[in-house]
Amino acid sequence: MTTHPSDVDRLARALDVTPRRPALYERALTHRSDAYERGGAPHNERLEFLGDAVLGLVVTDRLYRDQPEAAEGRLAKLRAATVSEPTLARVARRLGLGDLVRLGRGEDASGGRDKDSILADALEAVIGAVYLDRGLRAARRVVLELFGPELAALQERPEAVDAKTALQELLARQGRPLPRYEIAEEGPDHDKRFLARAHVEDQVLGSGRGRTKKEAEQGAAAEAVAHLRASEPAVAPDDPDHREDAGGHEHSTAASGDASDAGAVASPRPTRQVPRHGGPD
Repeated sequence: MTTHPSDVDRLARALDVTPRRPALYERALTHRSDAYERGGAPHNERLEFLGDAVLGLVVTDRLYRDQPEAAEGRLAKLRAATVSEPTLARVARRLGLGDLVRLGRGEDASGGRDKDSILADALEAVIGAVYLDRGLRAARRVVLELFGPELAALQERPEAVDAKTALQELLARQGRPLPRYEIAEEGPDHDKRFLARAHVEDQVLGSGRGRTKKEAEQGAAAEAVAHLRASEPAVAPDDPDHREDAGGHEHSTAASGDASDAGAVASPRPTRQVPRHGGPD
């Protein structure tokens, strides 16, 4: 699929920005496979590098302000979960970037439009383009609107923050042994990805991909937690005013409506999705 100026327009509408330099956004949508096929044209990797730093700054600032009592270790885990490749790819799909990214013929034919790595890189490049084109204020707004649902979900699901610990606690409650992680590498040295599988006894309960071994293991653990929770029999709690999460932590439903919680994240505006070709603008 070829990127046209109208694709940049659709992306800009979805982000609610008015581009001053549309070429930046077109470059952000250009994967290196397409650039190589066109004789070495500019691609999005430099913008991806910049966008990664902008994303990290904005998320770190928000977490620092929203979690005044959180220790450094928890803040680091929250940030890592928010900017991980699976999270970036999920946000990119919600935005509809797969329809717009410019790929080489081979990459396109192999399903590149739905690859986590390509979607995550493209989203970071788009954030970098917004920063260069409209400044940090606009980039911050875009990041917080796009990642607001992810930040809010992290407050509610401990396994999303530290899935490996949540998996260990869940297995301990079930009287089962600790998980074992198998790691494999994918891709060239300059763009390496890791695949992790979480083994429990003789079963593979989850798999995950990431830019680091740790990120891949967290993804595999999160999938394993989801698998185990889905297979657990439903048990009515003795106290209807309390529930227990996957990490074994008890929560009171009576206090769930307290808006004064320091870790609460305001509900973001719904993420716009880029219109598809031929759809109404």
